[in-house]
Amino acid sequence: MIMNQTPDKYLTSEESADVEAALLTSPEKFLTRLTISSQRLLQKIAQEYQISVEQLSHQQIIQWFENDSKAKREQGEDAGSLKW
Repeated sequence: MIMNQTPDKYLTSEESADVEAALLTSPEKFLTRLTISSQRLLQKIAQEYQISVEQLSHQQIIQWFENDSKAKREQGEDAGSLKW
């Protein structure tokens, strides 16, 4: 991960400023932010499975989300990786 990036933070301040400064429409900026944060999350998921992002299957991604959701249900909203 690059400076100040944490799995529960969607974008760093620098990334957010770069997206905002980009010559993109509002929907394109939204998709760009989503893609950057998705990349970060996929890296975290792959790290937990001890594989590369390219090796992740859609089943592993679904399982990871199910596990994260289960942790929140059983241990409270502060558990799990995703902070909405």
